[in-house]
Amino acid sequence: MTPERFQKLRTILSRRQPDLAVLADDVHKAHNLAAIIRTCDAVGIPKVHLCDPDIRARQLRGRSMGSNRWVEVEQYDNIVTAGQKLKDAGFKVIAAHFSDKAKPYHELDYTGPCALLMGAEKKGVSKEGAELADEHVIIPMQGMVQSFNVSVAAGIILMEAQRQRQAAGLYDRNQIPSSEYTSTLFRWSYPELARYCDDRNLNYPKLDEEGQLIQPDVWYEQIRANTSD
Repeated sequence: MTPERFQKLRTILSRRQPDLAVLADDVHKAHNLAAIIRTCDAVGIPKVHLCDPDIRARQLRGRSMGSNRWVEVEQYDNIVTAGQKLKDAGFKVIAAHFSDKAKPYHELDYTGPCALLMGAEKKGVSKEGAELADEHVIIPMQGMVQSFNVSVAAGIILMEAQRQRQAAGLYDRNQIPSSEYTSTLFRWSYPELARYCDDRNLNYPKLDEEGQLIQPDVWYEQIRANTSD
């Protein structure tokens, strides 16, 4: 870990938007999900919520060009459970869905806590997803086709969210709680060591300002002593 690399990770993590999320309602094609995850990383979204128990994390590796390392993926069995969890946490759910109450995507406010709900490739947002959503949003079309590919549509809407949030200064200050920031930064910096600690329920070693382990010999000796007991 070089000091330059560590500072880059700190800067990117400080720009993450914990109150902005994507909720995928049975989006089952791995390449579309991978593209959405890549967009989430680019926009600064730390977590994607997937409602498709058949999708496995290994299907997304490689396709997302490594972005899955930086974006957490949480899976649910159904859209109602996922959507309600987000709403209970204070998120407004905005569904990309054609309806009488749908508004053009650029007319909505994305600066507050919100989750963008994207539907399946052919069917769109499910009935249950549309009903639990607080807002419906559409992308106005000028041609014969009725809609964009799901990953393209997500990208268009999320870039509008990014534009609004940049204008509001939300990328200029860290919004992640201190303990979560520290643990996430360590996982990003030392993924293999983090997995080692997680598997054994160990606390992460502390890092200095340049991303180096503080007194690593002392930490390793403590670990060896504890595991030998």
